[in-house]
Amino acid sequence: MRRLHNMTQAYDWGSTSDIPRFLGRTGSGEPVAEMWLGTHPLAPSQIETPAGLRPLSDVAGEVPFMLKILAAEQPLSIQVHPGAAEAHEGFEREEAAGIPLDSPQRVFKDRNHKPEMVYALSTFDTLVGFRPTAEILRVFSQLDSPTINAASATLRAKTGFKGIVRVLENLLIAPPPAAEIAQLVIQCKALVHDGVDIKRAYSTAAMIARHHPDDVGIVVSLLLNRFTLQPGEAVFLGTGVIHAHLSGLCLEAMANSDNVLRAGLTRKALDPDGLIRCLEAGMSRVARVEPGYPSFSTEVYHPAVEEFALAVTQVSPADPDGVSLISATHSIIMCIGGGVQVLNEQGEKISLSRGETIYTDAQDGELTAVGTGEVAQIYLPGPNTPDSELKDLVGHRPVRAIP
Repeated sequence: MRRLHNMTQAYDWGSTSDIPRFLGRTGSGEPVAEMWLGTHPLAPSQIETPAGLRPLSDVAGEVPFMLKILAAEQPLSIQVHPGAAEAHEGFEREEAAGIPLDSPQRVFKDRNHKPEMVYALSTFDTLVGFRPTAEILRVFSQLDSPTINAASATLRAKTGFKGIVRVLENLLIAPPPAAEIAQLVIQCKALVHDGVDIKRAYSTAAMIARHHPDDVGIVVSLLLNRFTLQPGEAVFLGTGVIHAHLSGLCLEAMANSDNVLRAGLTRKALDPDGLIRCLEAGMSRVARVEPGYPSFSTEVYHPAVEEFALAVTQVSPADPDGVSLISATHSIIMCIGGGVQVLNEQGEKISLSRGETIYTDAQDGELTAVGTGEVAQIYLPGPNTPDSELKDLVGHRPVRAIP
C-alpha cells in the first residue's frame, strides 16, 4: 500500500478550475482536462517507495485498468473506442508505418480495447448513442437545408441502425459547407426560443457551434441522445458506442487504453473511416449502470468487463471500527470527498484527502477505511464479482448482455 503521484493532461477542452479545486490546488488559468491513474505509458502514475518515486509499472507490472478524473468545460470530440481486434490491427498498422506514438497523426496508442464507464462527480452532460430513427426525423423536420433534406430521405428509405450509419457516413465523407452549417445553427437557435418539445437537440447544436462554428459535428450531434447524469450516476460506454462528453466533472473507469477514433469537434487526428468500421451494430447499449451493494456503505459498478470494477464507499464515524474496502490483486483508491485513513491487514495506514490516491495489491490483505469522507476504488474484479444490471438510458429497459 503506497501513495501515488499522477499526471494531468492540459487539453484545450478542459476546465481551468474543476480539477485544481478538486485537488485542493490553485489553478494556473490554463485548462486541466484529465488526471490519469494507472500504468499507461503516455502518462504513468509514480509510486512512492523507500528509494523514491518509481513508475507504478515497476512495482505492479501493467495494470489492466485506468482511472481518470475528467473535467470538461467545452465539448469533447465525437468519438468511438475500438474493440480488441480493431485496436490490435490498428496499432500494428501504425507501428509498421513508423508513426511515432506522440504524433498528431497517431490514432492507435496501444493494442488494447477501451470499454469505459463514466461516474458523475457533478452534473454531467454527454451525448451517447444514436436517437431512434423516428426521433431523428422529428428533429430534422423542423430544419431546412440540402444536407438535412438528403439525410431525411436516406432515413425514410433505410430505417434503423443501417440508415443512421449511412447518414453519418455521408456527413463525414462530404461535410456540408460552412455557410450551410451556419444557416442550420441560426435555425437551431430560433427553434430553442420557439419552445418546441425537442428543443434540447437544437440547443445542443447551438452550444457546440459556439466552440466549433464550422464543424460537421454540429450536424452529427442532432443524431445523438443527450443525457444529464447527476452526481453518483454511472453510464457504460462499450466499445463501438458513439459519444461526445459536453460538460462537467466525472471519474472515467476504463481498460488500460488511450485508443480513440474521432470524427469531429477536435484538432486531433480524425479517422472517420475507422470510426464507421468500429461502430457497434445495433442501438441497445446506451446503458446506465445500476450498482450492487456488497455492504451498507459500498456501491459496486461492474459493467461485465474483465478489466475493471468501480466501488464507491461512504466512510463515517458511525462505523468506529471502520468500513471494509474491496481487497483485490490490483486496486487504486482515491478519496473523492472529506478525509479518510486507509489501513491494511499489516496495520499500515495512509491518510487521504480529496484527490489523493494509493495503490494496493493482494499483499495488503483486508483493507479498512476510517474517518469522514468518500472513496472511489477501481480494481481488477475476480471471477465471482457480480455483474451490474445495465438499464437502457432511453427506455429504462434491461440491456442485452455484453459479449
